[in-house]
Amino acid sequence: MRLTANKTGSGQQLAAKPRVERKQHSGLLSWERQRLLIHAAKTALAAGLCWSLAMRFGLPDGYWGSISAIIVLQSNMGATVSASRNRILGTLIGAVLGFSFSLFGALPWNFVLAVLAAVIVCGLLGLRTSSRLAGVTIAIVMLVQKPGPRWELAMDRVVEVVLGIVVALAVTTLVLPDRARLRLRDGLAKEYEALGAFFDAILEDFRGAPADNLPALRNDALAMLRANNQLLEAARNEPSGGPGWREGLGTLSQFGRSVFDALVALEFSVKDTNEFGYARQLEPALGQLTADIRAGFRHVAGCIRDWRFHVPPTMNLEEDIAQLEARMTAARPTGIEFSQAEILRAYAVQLHIKQIARLLRASRVETSRAIGEARDSS
Repeated sequence: MRLTANKTGSGQQLAAKPRVERKQHSGLLSWERQRLLIHAAKTALAAGLCWSLAMRFGLPDGYWGSISAIIVLQSNMGATVSASRNRILGTLIGAVLGFSFSLFGALPWNFVLAVLAAVIVCGLLGLRTSSRLAGVTIAIVMLVQKPGPRWELAMDRVVEVVLGIVVALAVTTLVLPDRARLRLRDGLAKEYEALGAFFDAILEDFRGAPADNLPALRNDALAMLRANNQLLEAARNEPSGGPGWREGLGTLSQFGRSVFDALVALEFSVKDTNEFGYARQLEPALGQLTADIRAGFRHVAGCIRDWRFHVPPTMNLEEDIAQLEARMTAARPTGIEFSQAEILRAYAVQLHIKQIARLLRASRVETSRAIGEARDSS
């Protein structure tokens, strides 16, 4: 009876879901369009400022400053800082090597050796992203035909790039700043909600109501994990937003990956399930634990948005786990009625669910400690 009710409820929810999802999707697109317009305006502003300053200071090739500003100015502050660092280091290495190798040999051999040296140096210094920029600078310093010594061309190149980077950093910091850590916080909240939806769909499959959107939910969660990992790298380049911000965001990202791995293992354990009789024996304990874990995902998402993790959830997942274990013990004498594969599947599902429940609790408790909140034992 419980399974039938769950299927009916799921059907009602699926009937109502498209309208809500369309509304949320429309709001998301609207926000993304706003961010796109803001980024476009900031990029145009930085490029224009660079060109104006280059003309004011009499830089002969001031357009390189505008080019640098356009390249390094990213959608958030942390990514802009990272791109600026890579560009200035690549430019400096390229300028030094380009000028040095121009002092001996003849083209094209000294040019070939300079590019080779740039790639090797950048690789040894752990600056692989900067190697391409170093090569471009070498090409400009050694191949552009201009009157005057090569060192002047190298110096002009460095000054123009520095100008573009300074302007880009000023614009991204002062004009409608978009901080990666704030975007990451919102992204992590959505990630945990997506993981909760993925969990729900897996358990529907196990309990006899296969979800048609299971692959899509898995791909959505994986896409959010990857996007948030990029934001985490960018956030590390930004000034700290307060005590424990970096540690807290890193902790949540790490637990998000662990939960996703556990969910994939859970999905694999219920894959190609065609027998649901033993799962019915575990009700209502299995249904209660499933509902509370789903609520737990929403609770963690709310904690992330509020950036407060010491408030315990209303549900008690450890108590739910104990009730499920007791229900499995009570159902053990009926095992002769079911296939061995079905019983083993149920025990595997139980183990994965317990792991997910404990990872979920640990993500909140460990983040609370990382950001310096008062410890609680809940």
